[in-house]
Formats: sequence, C-alpha cells, structure tokens
Amino acid sequence: MAKVTGFGGLFFRSKDNKALAQWYEKHLGINGMAWQQEAGPTVFAPFKQDTTYFGSPGQQFMMNFRVEGLEELLQQLKAAGVRIDEERMEESYGKFAWIYDPDGNKVELWEPTPERE
Repeated sequence: MAKVTGFGGLFFRSKDNKALAQWYEKHLGINGMAWQQEAGPTVFAPFKQDTTYFGSPGQQFMMNFRVEGLEELLQQLKAAGVRIDEERMEESYGKFAWIYDPDGNKVELWEPTPERE
C-alpha cells in the first residue's frame, strides 16, 4: 500500500530568502539544501483558523524544531541577539520555548522528554 514515509521539506516565502537561510544555518544549524535530521517524532497538526498560538494573526504556520539542551540553546541564541519569547511551557511530553526569525516568524523549540524520543 502506498503511503507517505516522512516529512520531505518545508518551503515558505521570505523578504530576503538568502539572509534568512543563513540565519537558520547560523543559529539553529539547519542547512536548507539537504539537512539530515535525527530520527524522532514529528507532529502534523492543523490548528483552528483563529488560533493565537502562532503569534501574529498573519502567520499561517509555525515551525517546531526538536532540540537537545533547550536552556543552553536559548542562552546561545540570546547572546547572539535572537529575539526570544519570555514564555515557557513544560508538559509531560517535553519543554517548549519560542524564538522569532528575522522575518518575524514565531518558531517553536521543543525538547522532548527522554521517553518520547
């Protein structure tokens, strides 16, 4: 039976796509051409049209990245001048924090609990 086997890419518009790609590589280690991610859970979840979870009403999507060492990463990002949301969330399935890329997109960072990886 034919089926989807994984998430193959995320494509989105940017005011300055080259600078934004460099920002993601510098701060999050994501090389956009063929980034090899570690195995782990991926959530695919449409939200209600009027959700406020993504930040600004105009933001149509929110990227969520699995991370190791969330607090250390946030310290590194803060030192580099990255805009960080002060809100934090801790659930049974992990810890969450949010940052903003140079285009103003809210980006979620998720450190899964060890049993979720």
